[in-house]
Amino acid sequence: MGEEIDLLFLDKDPHFLSLLESLARSNRWSFHSLSDEAKIFSALDRHAYRVVVTETTIGSYSALQILERVKTLPVSPEVIVVTSEETALDETIDSAVKALKLGACDYLRKTGEDGIERIRMAIRHALDKYLLMNRLKTFQEEGNTGFESIIGRSGKMQVIFEMIRNLAASDTSVLIQGESGTGKELIAKAIHRNSARKDQPMVVINCAAMPETLLESELFGYTKGSFTGAVGDKMGLFEVADGGSIFLDEVGDMPVATQVKLLRVLQDGDIRRLGENRSRHVDVRILSATNRDLFTLIHEGTFREDLFYRLNVISITVPPLRDRSEDIPLLAYHFLTRLARKMRREPTKISVDALQALQSYGWPGNVRELENIIERSVVLSGSDIVTAKNLPPKILSQSYYKTSQDMEDLSDLNYKEAKKRALKIFNRSYIIDLLKKSDGNITAAAEKAGMDRSNFKKIIRRYRIDTKFIS
Repeated sequence: MGEEIDLLFLDKDPHFLSLLESLARSNRWSFHSLSDEAKIFSALDRHAYRVVVTETTIGSYSALQILERVKTLPVSPEVIVVTSEETALDETIDSAVKALKLGACDYLRKTGEDGIERIRMAIRHALDKYLLMNRLKTFQEEGNTGFESIIGRSGKMQVIFEMIRNLAASDTSVLIQGESGTGKELIAKAIHRNSARKDQPMVVINCAAMPETLLESELFGYTKGSFTGAVGDKMGLFEVADGGSIFLDEVGDMPVATQVKLLRVLQDGDIRRLGENRSRHVDVRILSATNRDLFTLIHEGTFREDLFYRLNVISITVPPLRDRSEDIPLLAYHFLTRLARKMRREPTKISVDALQALQSYGWPGNVRELENIIERSVVLSGSDIVTAKNLPPKILSQSYYKTSQDMEDLSDLNYKEAKKRALKIFNRSYIIDLLKKSDGNITAAAEKAGMDRSNFKKIIRRYRIDTKFIS
């Protein structure tokens, strides 16, 4: 196939084609327009279109025939079918059902005061869907979706992977920072596995999970009789990790008294068991992590400044999931595959609309939250595919994408009620679209909508739109 073109417009109405061409130019989309049925299939064969927007009939060809032909192409574009107001309602519903079953991305009326805007949103959705599907296909074919056990192809994660490689020949202390659930422990394990210490132990301890006295005895060990309950000598974790690495998770929660002893290990490699007078030398690389602002803790007097600089020789900051949303589909498929192995079943698939909803969510719990959501959705789906309807309301409430495929089944409702529900979905999606374009600024979004700010806020509350993660 030839060059890749964003859009192919197929319509017999020159005025409507002109509107579509103006829409494409204003959005800087590349396009071709055709009204001659004889040229349609040859154009599809010559060029790699990402999205086809077609009228229900072009001469002797129907949109359904075009959909069938599209499915035979090496790389299939997404297809949006548009119809006019003159088409009878029962005919429209029948045609829409058939088109969607054949894989149409959307089915819309092209007239009305908001017709072009609805088509613009549908095209934008379809372009994103096309890119997402082809990106996933490329990743799956390459079989390279990350580094070690860390999933990620985003630029920010590639920088981290390169840092891990560069740390391979070093024994330098590393401080890993990032929000809870971002995978700091995975980073630490990857550093250890790529170092000269990989054949020696790596010991992990969560400093926030233990009281002060227990933490100290776990790290440094104790002798018989050093405290009530010490019925024998016990080796500390630093001794267990001798020759290898120790990972101090949530190091920002370490008590100040324990920080003093940790500082001594960093300075000269010596530890002393509780109740013992002599020191023992250990050769341990210290990796640490925190989700807290250590500078603030230093200012508050709860974290030693000299210890900070000893731990922070090399710093790695793991980005939150919302800042690497392009990795979400890869992570979702990874969790689906792992869950399938655990449940001894074939991997569950996930719809593109569900993936797009996941990508538009803010993920305060980061990768750990995504893993929990995937497992919940698989359990509740009751089928071999997770769709947007299987996702929790909190995810759908922030979803940027809403098309006819996301809607509930309206075919059992009368026309008036179906239109009312469909309008609600459209209105909600429109408001979210404006907020995203305005970086979450309600005043700017209200101005774009031509509305008073107070009335705009009422609509936000009416549709229960959470603006916290819209940016």
